[in-house]
Amino acid sequence: MTTLRQAADEAVFTISSMLGDWAISLRAQGKSELTIVSYRQVAENLDRYLEQQGMPRAVASIRREHVEAWLAAMGDKAPATRAKCYRSAQQLFKWLIDEGETQVNPMDRMKPPKVPTKPVPIITDDELTRLLRSCAGVSFENRRDTAMMRLLLDTGMRASELIGLRVEDVDLSLGLARVTGKGGHERVAPFGPKTSEAVRRYLRARTRAGRGSDGPLWLGKKGPLTDSGLRQLLERRGKDAGVEGLHPHRFRHTLAHRWLSAGGQETDLMRIAGWRSRQMVERYGASAADARAVEAHKRMGLGEI
Repeated sequence: MTTLRQAADEAVFTISSMLGDWAISLRAQGKSELTIVSYRQVAENLDRYLEQQGMPRAVASIRREHVEAWLAAMGDKAPATRAKCYRSAQQLFKWLIDEGETQVNPMDRMKPPKVPTKPVPIITDDELTRLLRSCAGVSFENRRDTAMMRLLLDTGMRASELIGLRVEDVDLSLGLARVTGKGGHERVAPFGPKTSEAVRRYLRARTRAGRGSDGPLWLGKKGPLTDSGLRQLLERRGKDAGVEGLHPHRFRHTLAHRWLSAGGQETDLMRIAGWRSRQMVERYGASAADARAVEAHKRMGLGEI
């Protein structure tokens, strides 16, 4: 791998040689470490592709056709993955322009990959009942997993937000959790009595296990639970309960669906979920919109002549 010193000696800066500086800039902007790691992985993938294809690697020489070839080579990837890579590369070249490392942004006038709208299946009441039954019992893991699933369903937190909670972030008497979302923005997420009871039970199990009374809220066998650990335990619980494809975002979609189906205000949902764009409400509430449309059609009885 080309080091920054080697690149400077050759007066040629590749994407890889700039990643350290970019990471520092991203941290200065308040980006999370998960976001920075994701950006770096995409940038490394682009640089590796350019090298394998014999294309220019110097950032000042990369052009639109090179980036488009890289995106086109991802034909076997999911549309959402290609769109994510596109957005990450956009941020990279914007930073390179701002830094004066290149005079040409190869992504100017490029159009992002299309991502078909596909409603994420919500978690039904029957599925939720089976999931909670799969966690029946007083073991540490059962108490923890019950509390996590109830909190995900009740608040619609992102996986990173749930994993980032500390004991002091949760006020059980008020039913509120202080959440740090994307861009370091904080918000308060409310939850109900059953969720509060589940978290209390987990905290008692946590204390009995000698895990202390402060620090990261969610603990595994080897320390604080990670994002991948959360996804693995949800996948395992889903299989035990016969709920295929269980992942954190399904809880978030389910919250949006239930909120809108119950007649909740979109602006209130945006604040609770930490969304700044109404487009996100439309995306996450797609299943609820479909259900409301079907019910409206039934009420109207337009074909009952």
